[in-house]
Amino acid sequence: MQLRCTINGKPYTRDIEPDLLLIDFLREMGFLSLKQGCDTTNCGLCTVWVDGTPRLSCAILAVSVQGRQITTIEGVEKEAAAFGNFLADEGADQCGFCSPGFIMTVLAMEKELVDPSVEEIKHYLSGNLCRCTGYASQMRAITRYLQVKSQDIRSGLKTRGR
Repeated sequence: MQLRCTINGKPYTRDIEPDLLLIDFLREMGFLSLKQGCDTTNCGLCTVWVDGTPRLSCAILAVSVQGRQITTIEGVEKEAAAFGNFLADEGADQCGFCSPGFIMTVLAMEKELVDPSVEEIKHYLSGNLCRCTGYASQMRAITRYLQVKSQDIRSGLKTRGR
């Protein structure tokens, strides 16, 4: 069957088998940031956005994204690098294996939740597994990142209002 979708703003058309998983399709297309770490949809390493919503690409068939917009970390490079700096500053990027999926989830959370509580952050990230950290450094990075982004937004509004 033929699959047509948009990946990171670029249209793609490809013949696929109906049982091909989205993660395998994307990796075949060269998006190697996606990893498969669990085979049980519990690690979050394969997180992408489908029409802006985070999804586990190992848990859905490629055919299900027919005509839809897919975003991988390669498609949000600037935002990912900005948050990645916060992870590095807090020592939360130890091996980096979980980073792409984790970053995609955090960036989606940032767009969806306004001023989330620690409990809301933990709930949103519950499907992301990191085998290196105790999550404290990641929580510090997220909290600091969201505070800085919020301050930047408030500063921008004050500047424009003058």
